Amino acid sequence: MELHIKNMVCNRCKMVVKAELEKLGFDPVSVELGKVSFVENISFTDKVKIAEKLNQLGFELLEDKKAQITEQIKTVIINLVHYTKEPLKINLSSFLSERIHLEYPQLSALFSELENQTIAKYFIAQKVEKAKEMLTYRELTLSEIAYQLNYSSVAHLSSQFKQVTGLTPSTYKNLLLANRKSLDEV
Repeated sequence: MELHIKNMVCNRCKMVVKAELEKLGFDPVSVELGKVSFVENISFTDKVKIAEKLNQLGFELLEDKKAQITEQIKTVIINLVHYTKEPLKINLSSFLSERIHLEYPQLSALFSELENQTIAKYFIAQKVEKAKEMLTYRELTLSEIAYQLNYSSVAHLSSQFKQVTGLTPSTYKNLLLANRKSLDEV
């Protein structure tokens, strides 16, 4: 049995969810971003207990199929932007369709309906948050950041960065702004 969980966006989230499930007496087979698998079925009473604990920690148990698919889209994008070192070799729409096993127009309509933004805007917002993180650490040049985030040029990165934040990457770096959002707030 699988439970789908909203707001699991990092490895620390996975550790917390796994630890809390074990404290409640459950033995998950796997804990992934947005999903926990069990060998046996979970009773309604146990689901309520799990949901209450998750809510205390800022997570949410997803029962609705549309919400589960939307969360899957977010999880795939977060993994792609924040945890994958390889550049995307195909376009995002094809990548999402392959990973989630649904046609992109269906994914796009569903995401826009539930999130009030397009998948493309969400993807850009995630890339800008990653760029902000990289700028804050001051270890890479803007060219290196653009390359790592799979931008065609520094100008393209700068344009999207300014569109999202209102600042150029250079201005942001110089001001050392600490207004980064947690991934689940993007």
